[in-house]
Amino acid sequence: MQSYLITSREFYTDTPAVFRSILHEQLQLHLPTYALYRDKSNPDYDTQAEHHVQVCSQFDNVKSFLHQKPDLAKALGATGVHLSSKQFDKIEYAKSLDLEVIVSTHTHEEVYIAQDLGADAVVYGPIFTTPRKGQAKGLADLKELVEQTNIKIFGLGGIVDRSSIKEIEKTNVYGFASIRYFY
Repeated sequence: MQSYLITSREFYTDTPAVFRSILHEQLQLHLPTYALYRDKSNPDYDTQAEHHVQVCSQFDNVKSFLHQKPDLAKALGATGVHLSSKQFDKIEYAKSLDLEVIVSTHTHEEVYIAQDLGADAVVYGPIFTTPRKGQAKGLADLKELVEQTNIKIFGLGGIVDRSSIKEIEKTNVYGFASIRYFY
């Protein structure tokens, strides 16, 4: 099963040297296949994004993703861009830049839209209870979605330890995404 590390200012900070050190340590420890730099409030997002791509490039099998900014992802040589559920209109553009595209989704309908518009994968959730993210979808809902679609799906939300990963694996989902598990 694929794994998708998502950064958070809460754990990774916005101080470049500290960020690089923590990210490198977590990539080395967990060896995720995907890593997203996500920090909606960093006024120096572009510089930190560059650090993210550089650190990820030190690992052979880590794909680097930037949040919501296809042009920056392309300019920095990131593998792809992670679009929000309000950016379906940017999927085609990001694909035209030869970026892999992952889209955040919260409903089955959004997953189908992302699939139809050519996204490479979606993050869907929350699967388990997680702070400030609404009602958990649950494993049965995720399994049903996996069986009905042809797009790669990362389950997200409340995945904080090996036991939740083992539970999510039973759905045959492509992978899991998490902030807290990777810190």
